[in-house]
Amino acid sequence: MESKITSASTPTKPSFCLKWPWDSNKQQKSQSVCDFQGPWLFRSMQSVGSIALSSLNSFGFGHGVTGPKKKPLSGFEQGEAEQRAFAAALASEKVATVLEFYSPKCRLCNSLLNFVLEVEKRNSNWLSITMADAENEKWFPELLHYDIKYVPCFVLLDKNGQALAKTGVPSSRAHVIAGISHLLKMKRPPSA
Repeated sequence: MESKITSASTPTKPSFCLKWPWDSNKQQKSQSVCDFQGPWLFRSMQSVGSIALSSLNSFGFGHGVTGPKKKPLSGFEQGEAEQRAFAAALASEKVATVLEFYSPKCRLCNSLLNFVLEVEKRNSNWLSITMADAENEKWFPELLHYDIKYVPCFVLLDKNGQALAKTGVPSSRAHVIAGISHLLKMKRPPSA
């Protein structure tokens, strides 16, 4: 599960701005600092170019044409993002939060990702699920506090952040799914 963190950002000023001489007296219609509005002929050529570029990329050509790929988060940044997601889940004051301890190297953990996302989606009105990389040193205090000795391990927390239960030592995927189901039955509201 990926935590989604959004932040409002202000537009930055571009390095340079292209303006057509015949547009200098017109008022800008958009909120952006620099809005390139060329003549209609150039705009249609720009549309054709973007269609051609997207079709090249869909066939596997043009690697590097769209710019460099985003650099993956460092371990520190990943830990920070996960901890912010955990704090947000607790602050939401939903009936329950499940903290999933995982390892990126664990095949069982990776195989559960879609299942966990589906569980969170189906129960989003009363449940938050956040992830914690057990190999990331930022989670060391929680590993000790919840006595995590194996992954995947799911810890059920109430709306005050108190640990109520955790899943047992995983012996199979079915065993872990049964453990998650048992945790959810403990706190599922009657109407859910």
